[in-house]
Amino acid sequence: MSELDVAGQVVELVRRLAGPDAQAEVTVARADLALTRFANSFIHQNVAESGTAVRLRLHTGGRTAAGSGSLLDPDGLTALVERALAAAQLAPPDPAWPGLTAPAPVPPGAVFDEDTAYATPDERAARVRAFVDAAGGLETAGYCRTAYRSGAFANSAGHSAVGRTAEVAMDGIARTGRSDGVARRCADRLGELDGTVLGARAAAKARAAADPVELPPGRYDVVLEPSAVADLLQNLSWFGFNGKRYAERQSFVELGAVQFDPSVTMVDDPLHASALPYDMEGTPRRALTLVDGGTTTAVVHDRRSGAEAAAASTGHGMPGAATFGPIPHNLRLLPAAARALGGDSPAPVDGPAGDEAAGGPGAGAVADPDTAALVAGVRRGLLVSDFWYTRVLDPMRLVVTGLTRNGVWLVEDGVLTRAVRDFRFTESYPRALGPGRVLGVGRLTGRQPDRTDGVWWEAPPLRLASWNFTGGASG
Repeated sequence: MSELDVAGQVVELVRRLAGPDAQAEVTVARADLALTRFANSFIHQNVAESGTAVRLRLHTGGRTAAGSGSLLDPDGLTALVERALAAAQLAPPDPAWPGLTAPAPVPPGAVFDEDTAYATPDERAARVRAFVDAAGGLETAGYCRTAYRSGAFANSAGHSAVGRTAEVAMDGIARTGRSDGVARRCADRLGELDGTVLGARAAAKARAAADPVELPPGRYDVVLEPSAVADLLQNLSWFGFNGKRYAERQSFVELGAVQFDPSVTMVDDPLHASALPYDMEGTPRRALTLVDGGTTTAVVHDRRSGAEAAAASTGHGMPGAATFGPIPHNLRLLPAAARALGGDSPAPVDGPAGDEAAGGPGAGAVADPDTAALVAGVRRGLLVSDFWYTRVLDPMRLVVTGLTRNGVWLVEDGVLTRAVRDFRFTESYPRALGPGRVLGVGRLTGRQPDRTDGVWWEAPPLRLASWNFTGGASG
């Protein structure tokens, strides 16, 4: 049976076993995931898994319950419905049940590439080999993964949807023994992923990061590469643009207020790449502008949070949303070129590593002319490759603490002069992106993979007026 056939069969089972008044929604998702990992510059693991999961949520007798399973035969599907019905009898009343998604047209999904969906281990290994060879003898580690997902949705209100998507991602590190450099990329098409470009980039950054000096903590003008900007987008998504947290007054968001610099426009855009065209509640997905020219314009909702806020679902229903709230998982910070043209951003471009426009002994740290142009405007500041181990200290102001990694460089008069040892920082992300604080936005974006396929963050490099580094390597 197709995924849609399975979903329809479960809806019919609910109708037969629970009666015509029961409301049911069913998602069926097939996932083919494959991962090729390497360490010490050779492949040590190649794994693949394929599975189909069925998730049922039903509302009957004023109570709501959910269940899931992976057995697609009639006995397995019947057992799933029976478990959910038994759970509903024990559940508390649910007076805030928002009802089911009504029948509505579902847009086509992102471009689907069969070469990516059905990529072989040899094709992933070829990209790993290219990465390792391009590193020029440095020790390397990382992964190349491909993912194919297809799914269907059906509910007892007569709504249904289908979709499929494919994604490829690579994340690799090169090491000199004293320093590290990283390069990562997420794409819709296997042919867009160039291991040679990524390996050369990681190696150039690792070599440029050797022999770092320690600088005192303090506020610095910074240029953040896309991998660091991705952490800003992720935390803004989880803790800011989350409709449940906004309703509970746990978010910094003030709808209609100018909370960001006029150069900042953020769009959650799942159909831009690698996402199914509907959410877990069957709501059609679409692009949603969250920040428009510095003004915060929206938060995201599933059906429940939307009903509580007297708003419609924005297509962000997901497992766990009742606890964590709905979260945008495909956030794009639009580049300068896209805003100037009033349209979409230019396609991400893999440029050569080590663009000489930055000059100086740290020139290899700059991966592309776009970043180099931002660095050239800095009188004294820092170029930051990556943030990690970030944790929220104050959700209302979104104050985050974390560490730099994979390379920091001192910039003096537009030139990268020295590698710098890692810092700890404590910074309010909205404040750092606030009015007058964004001094430059790159013209080209880099799509950064998340730990979960289908989740990504796309951003250009940014130049910010101030970033609060609160500790150095010595404490």
